[in-house]
Amino acid sequence: MTRISRFLTPALLAALLIATSWMNAPAATAQSLPVNAFYGHYQGSGVAENSDSLYFGVTVRDLDVKIGAEGTGFYVEWTSVIRGGGDPNNPDIRRRTQRMDFTPGPAANVFNAVGRQDPRAGGLAWAQVHDQTLSVHVMQITAAGGYVIQTYNRTLEGTGMRLKFINIANGEPQREVDARLVKVGN
Repeated sequence: MTRISRFLTPALLAALLIATSWMNAPAATAQSLPVNAFYGHYQGSGVAENSDSLYFGVTVRDLDVKIGAEGTGFYVEWTSVIRGGGDPNNPDIRRRTQRMDFTPGPAANVFNAVGRQDPRAGGLAWAQVHDQTLSVHVMQITAAGGYVIQTYNRTLEGTGMRLKFINIANGEPQREVDARLVKVGN
């Protein structure tokens, strides 16, 4: 064990990961859309894959996303309906809704999640806009000292958006969701 690695506690590792992601994040350009360009109600579906998908198949997800103004910032609310497992003629259906509110952050096109600034309690979350993509990042430190990072990239395309969700635990990809959503309202 090197002298440096003895000092890398989970909290310090989390801080380093966050600092590195902000330093390596693409700078906001004149071409980046304003966050209000993403406002609206979007619906669609996609597939979720993980390392076992080759053997157990993929799961289908129906998605509902709402993005709108909230105070001095904005909110993102998303619902996932997951159909998979159980009887193929009557699959298990799970529904999960989450919402995050964001306020302007330390730089242009960077936003802090309200109440989500502790990676051990509820997770550290932030959003950023680059070009035509609104990305929401959520980082959590597990009870065992590991970490989970989830990234939701929502890219505006044509009449809707493409959603690319990536879940990484301790540096290993766990799950990806690729979906297409159509704008159905404001």
